[in-house]
Amino acid sequence: MNLSIKKAYISADGKWIMDVFHVTDQNGNKLMDESVLKYIEQSLGNIHYGRTNRSNGLTALELTGTDRVGLLSEVFAVLADLQCDVVEAKVWTHNGRIASLIYVRDCKSGSTIEDSQKINNIELRLRNVLKGDNDIRSAKISVSMAVMHTERRLHQMMFADRDYERTPTLKFTSDNPVVTVQNWVGRGYSVVNVQCKDRIKLLFDVVCNLTDMEYVVFHATINTNGDQAYLEFYIRHKDGTPISSEPERQRVTQCLKAAVERRASEGVRLELCIEDRQGLLAEVMRTFRENGLNVTRAEISTIENMATNVFYVTDVIGNLADPKIIESVRQKIGLRNLEVKELPLINHQEVEREDQAVGIGGAVLLSIGSLVRRNLYNLGLIKSCS
Repeated sequence: MNLSIKKAYISADGKWIMDVFHVTDQNGNKLMDESVLKYIEQSLGNIHYGRTNRSNGLTALELTGTDRVGLLSEVFAVLADLQCDVVEAKVWTHNGRIASLIYVRDCKSGSTIEDSQKINNIELRLRNVLKGDNDIRSAKISVSMAVMHTERRLHQMMFADRDYERTPTLKFTSDNPVVTVQNWVGRGYSVVNVQCKDRIKLLFDVVCNLTDMEYVVFHATINTNGDQAYLEFYIRHKDGTPISSEPERQRVTQCLKAAVERRASEGVRLELCIEDRQGLLAEVMRTFRENGLNVTRAEISTIENMATNVFYVTDVIGNLADPKIIESVRQKIGLRNLEVKELPLINHQEVEREDQAVGIGGAVLLSIGSLVRRNLYNLGLIKSCS
C-alpha cells in the first residue's frame, strides 16, 4: 500500500503483544479514505504470506549469482527462447550479487509449466547464464510451485548467498546506514540501533532479517525526522539469551546494513507501460545493455494485457546514467512508453496533534498508544511516556 511509518512503538513481553503505528501515505498526508482504513483493518485481521492473486498458477524461478552488466538481458532472452511468458518478477542486486524471483507461464498453454523435461531445460540454460565465466560454484537456480512472499524470499535468498560478506563491485552512492549493537546486561537484552535514510518498507526489511537470523524482537521504537529514520530494537535469541560474542555482534551489524541497502534504489527510475507481448522484456533489456545501462533493481508486473515495469539503472560502474543516453533509450523503446520518474521521497509533513484526534476510534487509538508508551517507559526503554 506504500504507507510510510512515521512513528511506532512495539512491546511483546509475555503472552500479549501491543503495537502502535503512526502512518501516512508516501506524500506525508493523513489517511482519510475510509476504504483504505477498512482494508488495513481487514488485512491485519487476516494476515497471510502468500503471493498475489496474479501469481497463482505460475511457475516460480529463483536465481542467485554474480551480478554483471547485461545479465538480465541474457536471462530474459533465454526465457523468451524457451517459450516462457514472464508475468511478474522482482530483481535485487547488492555487493556484486543478484537475486531474482521470476514468475512465468507457458506461452502456448498460458498455464503453469509442468513438463519435467522443459523445467530441466530451463534450469540448465539459466544456470549456464548465471555461471558466466567465473561463477561456477555460487550460481543457483531452482524451480518452485510453492506459495511465498516475494520480498521476504528475496531477503532469504541474499542472506543465504551471504551478500553481506561480499565487497561491492559497483559504486554505491546512497547514505550508508549506521548500525550499532550493544548488550543491556541488567535487562538481558541486546539493543540494536539503526540510523539511515527513511524509505518505504524499511521496517519490514530490518525485521525480516532479524527473524531470519533467529532473533525475537521484544520491544522497539521507531522515529523519523525529515528524511532520516531511527530504529531501536530490544532482541534476544529464541532461547531467551542476548548476543554473546563479538563475532556475532559484527555479523548482526553486517546483516542489517545489507538488509537496508538491498532495496536502496540506486540510479534513475524508469517506468515502462506498454502492451505486453512475447519477448518484450528481452528486447528492453537488450536495449539497456547495448547502451551501457546496468539494471540495479527491477519490478516486473503484468495487468491484463499491459506490462507495467519499473527499472533502476546506472552506468556500468554504478554512477548516475548520462541523461543523453537515457533519452536515446527512450526514443528507441518509445517516449510515451518509457518515462523517467523521480525517486519517491518520504515526506513527513507535520500532522495534526494527537490530542486533536476525533471520535471513539481516535480515542481508542490514543489510549492504546499511551499504554504502549507507558509500558516501554516502565521498562526503562524510553525516556518519557508523554
